[in-house]
Amino acid sequence: MPGGSIYVQQDEKFTGSSPQWWYEKFYREGAQSRRRSRMIKAAVGAVAGLGFALWHSLPGTVLWGLAAGGIVAAVDWWLDWRSFRATAVWRGKRRGEVITGRLLRRSLGRQGYRVLDGRAIRDQASIDHLVIGPGGVWIVDNESWSPDTEIASYGGKLFFGEKYGKSTAKPLCEAAMAFAELLSRETGVEVEIRPLMAVHCGMLPRGGSLTAEGVTFLKPRLVARHIRAHQTARLDDAQIELLARTAARELQRV
Repeated sequence: MPGGSIYVQQDEKFTGSSPQWWYEKFYREGAQSRRRSRMIKAAVGAVAGLGFALWHSLPGTVLWGLAAGGIVAAVDWWLDWRSFRATAVWRGKRRGEVITGRLLRRSLGRQGYRVLDGRAIRDQASIDHLVIGPGGVWIVDNESWSPDTEIASYGGKLFFGEKYGKSTAKPLCEAAMAFAELLSRETGVEVEIRPLMAVHCGMLPRGGSLTAEGVTFLKPRLVARHIRAHQTARLDDAQIELLARTAARELQRV
């Protein structure tokens, strides 16, 4: 390791090649500790179940205790699994655009919305999803930060931890403007496009969404709900079809 001593044995925990590698290593190393903690919690739950059964004179006292302990252990395992799975996109094990695309189609497809994946204006801008429907037009990108990165807004300015986030928001706002200009010019339908960012890993404020620097950051499961609730226009079926066909024709697939 650069700057290290040849006389001191290096700790393997600090020789990984990326934060993701370290995260997975520490997670695996902590498995035994988590199992011990789970067993203790299950024992406490079993005692509570026994006490509850005795207090209410319920039949099958031992079964109540075993059931309570089992439920506590199962819930603890599920919370641990969900926390680790929430980092899958950040760790490169899942693709954020696939997850968000599936959620958008499932929630919006039956309500007249069209979802086009992976579109770009040649040599200018590219996005993960273009959503066109009765309530207007949106672009959606996907991003993931480390689990301990706090995404916040102070005085209307965007921050990722201690880093200023304008360099992340600005390209997405510019892409929204470029896409809106192209679609309006080619179809004659004046459209305004709002940029959204699906955050697959990172700490958003309570409620799971944040708007700053012209971009709304939100959890993937909330994107479709946000689109339904924040309409930017009123488009009829003919306009939706025209915009979707024009986008499919004029925008390059990526």
